[in-house]
Order: sequence, then C-alpha cells, then structure tokens
Amino acid sequence: MTRQIRVGGVTVGGGAPVRIQSMTTTPTCDTEKTLAQIRRLAEAGCEIVRVAVRDERDARAIRRIRDASPLPVVADIHFSAELAVLAVESGADKVRINPGNVGGEAQIRRVADCVKAHNIPVRVGSNTGSIEKGYLEKYGRSARALVESALADAAIFEKYGVHDLCISVKASSVPLTVEAYTLLNSRADYPLHLGVTEAGTKESGVVKSSIGIGSLLLRGIGDTIRVSLTDDPVEEIYAAKRILRACGLEKDFVEVVACPTCGRCEWNSMALAQEVERRTFGCKKRLKVAVMGCVVNGPGEAKDCDIGIAGGKGSCVIFRYGEPVRTVSADRAAEEFLAELSRRLDENGEEK
Repeated sequence: MTRQIRVGGVTVGGGAPVRIQSMTTTPTCDTEKTLAQIRRLAEAGCEIVRVAVRDERDARAIRRIRDASPLPVVADIHFSAELAVLAVESGADKVRINPGNVGGEAQIRRVADCVKAHNIPVRVGSNTGSIEKGYLEKYGRSARALVESALADAAIFEKYGVHDLCISVKASSVPLTVEAYTLLNSRADYPLHLGVTEAGTKESGVVKSSIGIGSLLLRGIGDTIRVSLTDDPVEEIYAAKRILRACGLEKDFVEVVACPTCGRCEWNSMALAQEVERRTFGCKKRLKVAVMGCVVNGPGEAKDCDIGIAGGKGSCVIFRYGEPVRTVSADRAAEEFLAELSRRLDENGEEK
C-alpha cells in the first residue's frame, strides 16, 4: 500500500483507483485553446491534466486555467526552480519537476518551501534522457540509475518537509521501464506514476504502453498512468481506459467480446462488432456483449454474456442472459441486435 496524496480533489495512491492522466499539447499561455483541450480530455475520462510551463507567461496562465478547468492542473517544469515557484503561486494543484535538470539542492529547496506553504504535492520525474550526471556515470542508463536518482531527489524534498510525493521512472524501453518501476516499488512507498516515455505514434505507442503499464498494473504496481502518444491527447485517454479494463481495474464498462472472423464467417460480424464498441465505449454500466462470427465458438461465447449474437449461414441467433431470444436473417442481424442492445442499456434507467 502506497502513501496517499491529493491532487486538487483527486486522491492518488493509498488504495484509491488508478488515475488516468494526460498532458495538453497547446501553448499553455493560450488559455482558451488549452481549456478547450482540457474539457475534451475530461469528457473522454481524464482525471488529472498536466500543462507545460516554458516561461513566465505559461506560469502565470495557470491561474486562469485552474479557475476554469474541470480537472486538477499539474505544472510541468524543467530547468527553472523560479518557474516552479511561480506556477505554484499561480494555483497549480501539483508540480512535476525533474530535479536532474532543475538545479542543485538549493534550487530544490526553493521549490520544496513553496509547495509546502501551498500544501500541494510534487511528482519527481526521472527519465532516461535526464538522469542526474553522477548516477548516470556510476550506473549507466539503467534501472538502478533511474531509481537511485529519483529517490535521492525525493529525499531532498523529505529533508525540507515535503512528504506528499509521487515518483516516476520512465524509459522509452519497455523492459527497462518495467525493471525500474519494479525496483522502485520494492524500495519505497511513494505512489507511482506509470508510463513509457516517448512511446511513439498511436499504433506503436499503444502497444508499448499496454505492455509496460499493463504488466506493472497486473503485479499491483502503479497508482496513476499516462499513455504517452504522438497523437491527439484524447487518444491517450481511450488507450488508458482500455488498459485499465484489460487489467480488471475498471468494472463498470461494457466489455465487447468479438471473434477475429475467418473463412467460416458468412455475415459482416466485424462491422457490427466495431459499431457495438463505438456505441458502448463510454457507458458506465457493467455489461458483457458478444459478437461472434460463426457456430464454432459463437454460441458458447454468446451464452456466457449478458447479450450476444452468433452467426450462421443466412441467419444469426441473438442470446440474452445465456438463452436464445430469436433467430434473425443475416441481412437484418445488425439492426436487430443493436435494437436489443439499446434496450439492455436502457434497463433500470441506466445511462447509455
């Protein structure tokens, strides 16, 4: 059990649900564009958002953003303790720094004194691209270098009275990321922010993040996650939600079970499966739906679900709670099944 911190109104660690984060891609000083993106992220399911603080204008813009944001706002700082202090004084709910590039102990103390006065947490973020020089020379680009560097910096914050800390030890290498977080988890009780840094474009980044983040979550490691993609940040939220669902850490959602199809499939089950997932992705309801292409595994899988459909030659069988409801022609299968699904989602006044 990790210690618990609070980012705005969101608890992290200490048994709280694994939280989903993302980062805006707009210039922070452009508050309208930044807030518009934050609202899109919130609608997608993001719980904490980070903004880049490059200069004084960005730092001061946090006040306006924080006042209008539906999400807690984290200031992302590099190279300047002064900007970190200004961001905190402008209302940031949390500050993320990489002490390896923010200066020595005196500069870290400036940040520590400020966050302590404002009672907000700090994420100490260590990346393979910015490991402190001494640890890099001693251990090379390794899990131990990442962990030792992060823990040393956390110790400085602790020394100056800041105990609400979250730590990350990210690498672009999935094996190195997993090794570093596993080592860190054995060494400290800080809540851990998981991610594979610079994971890449949507296609490759989702794969790398799913393997790295997912394998750690399945071991019980991790309190908050960010899927880093070179894409619209809303895609990060969709990917993060799918990772949590696959790891069994999100319960109230519609699980869509669908076969990959093969030469035995004689109707367009693939299109129906895609439409079912599109319609149900944001539903906050525990439901298992099966869209199966043929009679090999189809009826068995469909019977194991709340609602399902299995196809055959010229016709499909719709199941509900494991029992066949009716047989419909293949050309009407999608229409009939989507109507049945809609009724199931509407039951008990549940939100679609």
